Amino acid sequence: MTITFLLMIVVFVATLFIQFWLQRTYARYSRVANSRGVTGEQVARSILDAYGLHHVRVEMVPGALTDHYDPIAKAVRLSEPNFHSPSAAALAVAAHEVGHAIQDAKSYAWLRVRHSILPVANIGSMFGPWIFIAGMFMGATGLMSIGIWLFAAAALFQLVTLPVEFDASNRALNILKKMNFLDSSEMSGARAVLTAAAMTYVAALANSLATILHYVAIMMQNRE
Repeated sequence: MTITFLLMIVVFVATLFIQFWLQRTYARYSRVANSRGVTGEQVARSILDAYGLHHVRVEMVPGALTDHYDPIAKAVRLSEPNFHSPSAAALAVAAHEVGHAIQDAKSYAWLRVRHSILPVANIGSMFGPWIFIAGMFMGATGLMSIGIWLFAAAALFQLVTLPVEFDASNRALNILKKMNFLDSSEMSGARAVLTAAAMTYVAALANSLATILHYVAIMMQNRE
């Protein structure tokens, strides 16, 4: 159990480092304006129209790095800084979220899988740890096992998220280059931002897997 607990600490520290890396990279390339002077909102709208997704709206939402694609409302939502900014970072984020809209329109397989397991994953992330803790205090290994399996569903969702996010980033970079929104030097900045963002999903999965291993170790000790 000590080894798994130390693993959780190592992964947690690595996650903090990745978050710091993302924030620093994003801040750096938020100060690099694209040579065409277009904003995140303009790029998102242009790409959507180029792919025939005229029905998908581009909306502004408050906060920083709150950007996302809403498949139900069919809307690309950009945080206020990225909506108005002409920076390489803003264009990278905007194109990435449009990448999700394109995935949705093309019925991208991994996106469909992620949507299908989302309800179970939400239940697992919310109740799995509490069920495990309840089982631990009650000495009920069966209940602990249920908690672990529920939490594993959340980890599975995070695993499936990886190809979805990496594919959206690849689409974004290819489109930005193809449509000449960024020159070669600006493209390196966009790639750096999307790489750092993708690593946050890897870190989230690593955290969940380390937690599951720790839970399993506790359960095995309770069985002895």
